[in-house]
Amino acid sequence: MSITDRKPIEVIRHSASHVLAAAIMHRFPDARLDRDRITDSGFSCDVDFGTEISSDDLPAIENEMLRIVTECRKFEHMMVPRDEAEKIMRDLCRRRGGNGLMDRCTVGGDVSLYRIGDYMDPCVGPHVDNTSEIGSFKLFHVGKAYNRGEKFNAQITRVSGTTFYTKRELDEFMRKRELAAFREHSKIGGEMDLFVVDDSVGKGLVLWTGKGGVIRQQLMNFILENLGVHGYEQVFTPQIGKVSLFGTSGHIPHYESEMFPPMTDGESERDQYILRPMNCPMHALLFASRTRSYRELPLRFAEFGTVYRWEPPSELCGITRVRGFTQDDAHIFAAEEQLVDEISNCLNLIKYSLRIFGLDESGSTLGLRGSDHADYVGSEENWAKAEAALRAAAEGLGIALSEIRGEAAFYGPKISFVVKDSIGREWQLGTVQVDYNLPERFKLEYIGADNKPHRPVMIHRAPFGSLERFTGVLIEHFGGDFPTWLAPEQVRILTITDEQNAFAGELLNKLKAEGIRATLDGDSDKLGAKIRKAETDKIPWMLVVGKNEAAENCVTVRSRIAKSKEGKKTVDEAIALIKDAIVTRALPEAPAKAE
Repeated sequence: MSITDRKPIEVIRHSASHVLAAAIMHRFPDARLDRDRITDSGFSCDVDFGTEISSDDLPAIENEMLRIVTECRKFEHMMVPRDEAEKIMRDLCRRRGGNGLMDRCTVGGDVSLYRIGDYMDPCVGPHVDNTSEIGSFKLFHVGKAYNRGEKFNAQITRVSGTTFYTKRELDEFMRKRELAAFREHSKIGGEMDLFVVDDSVGKGLVLWTGKGGVIRQQLMNFILENLGVHGYEQVFTPQIGKVSLFGTSGHIPHYESEMFPPMTDGESERDQYILRPMNCPMHALLFASRTRSYRELPLRFAEFGTVYRWEPPSELCGITRVRGFTQDDAHIFAAEEQLVDEISNCLNLIKYSLRIFGLDESGSTLGLRGSDHADYVGSEENWAKAEAALRAAAEGLGIALSEIRGEAAFYGPKISFVVKDSIGREWQLGTVQVDYNLPERFKLEYIGADNKPHRPVMIHRAPFGSLERFTGVLIEHFGGDFPTWLAPEQVRILTITDEQNAFAGELLNKLKAEGIRATLDGDSDKLGAKIRKAETDKIPWMLVVGKNEAAENCVTVRSRIAKSKEGKKTVDEAIALIKDAIVTRALPEAPAKAE
């Protein structure tokens, strides 16, 4: 098959999920399927096996998939009456929640089915023509998931894998997975004492240590610098609000499955409260708190707002997928004619932010509504204007957009940046959303130059997305070898003998006076052991002090991230080097190696 004849990789992975389901049905005759789906990196299948399985079972399932693939089974599409489809579901598919699935696959009273060999399942497609087009595949994970993805249902098993056009692409993906294991942020975060996630507090709730808090604060400081430059007002709002507030905003019912259950104050049902999943309703009320003039627009509210979203346990991952997190959030209220310029400013801020961290842009996406517009709020006209404004701003900045259906927020379309880290993995970071609907739902108004009321448009923007997830990405991107400005401990002074401790103590005070985060290792260990410990602790700069250095008011500089700056320096030269790395936010000279 030529490259031009290839099906999109999403179609291949969708087809692979059906092959996986068929393989599981053959290998485990008593199993019942829940759902199969494509994921960011491959495909998965949720199954009630009726027993425990582990990664030891994956080779057998994979071999069964290989048998199906090599038999070149055709994907046969057929439309059958509903009653016949229900019988198939009972006899062949052994599907949980089959009626709901058939409802989504029913057209004009008939159900869309796809068959591969003796396996048949309701599906609207599309698929490859036959299983030989599945490409090179690999199963790599067994975990837990909730039946139908609903948090109150029983847990079942999720089998995950991936497929690529070629074995070379698959091997590269698996190589990156192995590299990622060395950089896994939970592992490095624990070793560096950056954060704790403890079940005694709750799954997906992060405890930041003092060292992790330094990184978090530095990220916040970076954003705060830009808030002033771009004319934002920093605001502070509560982390809970009345249920009725989120009814007005449309989060109930459009986002209710992602929210924690309501709390009551014990007085009346009308006064139920809920942990906020987003900050935008609070900011809308700040805008509405007094009469606004067109002269105030654009009005930019920014907040490091902590929000809470219910994530299934199977989806939780360290600090990159959590239940409580702090967004670097902002909402801009603009007149319609200001919209494109404001979007452009937001996009430029995100591009600048990503560049500071050495995250290479690999593409940008425009998230649009899915096919069922009932899942979204607002008029067709306003959605069209929001999409047009995003496209115009991106085009003006030379940003090419890949449009993805079903990726919009329920209230508006959004642009997201996709970046590559130092080992080539892609992450979606930084979003800008245009929202005509919340101003409508909250009846927001400003008085225009014509002395008449007008409705503003709302822009949602978050360069990092959340401090938790962004920190997790940075840990893996840098492998823990943070740039000097971000490192919790920037400098460690290492003495060769106890005789240098007095000089080293004076040096420590001088570094601290310059605002440099420094410590002194004056223990009696040998220098080699001290160096190895500092390297294990991923300290960017080491200043070695021996007899000669102390006598000459010098240090020998060693660096994990700036090898070209190493060597014997005067104390003032060393401090200048370190301060320059901090002020310029210099990146490591080369990607950190997996250790």
